[in-house]
Amino acid sequence: MTQTLALTGRDLFWPPADELTEAAERIRARLGDWPPTHAPWRICLTAPDEPNGGDLIVIADAQQHGEQVARWQVRGAGVIEAAQNRAALHLGGETYRLEGHLSEDWIAALAAFLDCGFDPHDALVLALAWRDGDETRANDAFPSDLSHFPRLGGLPGAPEPAFPSCPPRLGLYPVLPSGEWVERVAGFGVKTIQLRHKSAEPADELKREIALSVAAGRRHDAQVFINDHWQAALDAGAYGVHLGQEDVHTADLAALAAGGIRLGLSTHGFYEILRALHFRPSYIAVGAVFATTTKAIPTAPQGLKRLARYVRLLDGVVPLVAIGGIDLQVLPDVLATGVGGAAVVRAVTEASDPGAAVSALQHAFTQ
Repeated sequence: MTQTLALTGRDLFWPPADELTEAAERIRARLGDWPPTHAPWRICLTAPDEPNGGDLIVIADAQQHGEQVARWQVRGAGVIEAAQNRAALHLGGETYRLEGHLSEDWIAALAAFLDCGFDPHDALVLALAWRDGDETRANDAFPSDLSHFPRLGGLPGAPEPAFPSCPPRLGLYPVLPSGEWVERVAGFGVKTIQLRHKSAEPADELKREIALSVAAGRRHDAQVFINDHWQAALDAGAYGVHLGQEDVHTADLAALAAGGIRLGLSTHGFYEILRALHFRPSYIAVGAVFATTTKAIPTAPQGLKRLARYVRLLDGVVPLVAIGGIDLQVLPDVLATGVGGAAVVRAVTEASDPGAAVSALQHAFTQ
């Protein structure tokens, strides 16, 4: 049983609700050991007189509360609108819309997942994946049946046809800054590579880097993905494109799918995983697993425990790539989660001998 339980006596609900606290503690005891949360959220079943940034106020209809909802959010509180198998979280200027089952224990489950350190939008996803009595069926009752997870509302339709598949286990996946680097690493025998060319060079220079990378992939029979620059990648006939969450609303996904280009999507938690799955990508990247200095990440490091949960949930559904702060030292622990791909950056580009570094990293996948 987890040693981090401390729900009884905490300001967990408003107004105080012993039965809900007991149910939350019972659920929490079956979710495994997680570091104590640093954000002690309070779930409010009625609005407190002085809501603050630690409150999640549960209501049935936001329209009925009108100006109150706006005032609560100005004070930093979140608002959860829940009714008729739908839930929407309004927090920090964002709205997260979910459609799915609301069990009798969903509020207690929400409290338990918040205590595990999940951000409110991910905790709400997990609360809707919860089924009454799950805590009685296994010592580890953490949701792992994708069919129980909610759907996301308000998303545009997924492109038809779906994106082409890629190998189920992508293996070592270096993320490289230039076409020269792609050529070099492909020559070492690496079969999955990403060009992440971030400099503000003229368009013709960008096209040149992409063309060099695509040509290197074809020459060495490697799968080369282009980060962000989807139109240039499409024009160059690239194998694949890798996009961030924000890009799915601006990129022409239908054109990419029709062009036979593979799509990889970045995710940083359960909510974003569900959003990525909606678009039926070729693979999903999950992270950042560890702290990284190569890219600004909007969320805290996910860690190996969460990575293992993502693998368990999505095994056989879509290929996964772990990314963020991965080097040779931690790679065996990353692969022990069962993930089939691991992206690396500095472990190759800052190595004194990139060829030897690639060989050692490749070897870790065979152990």
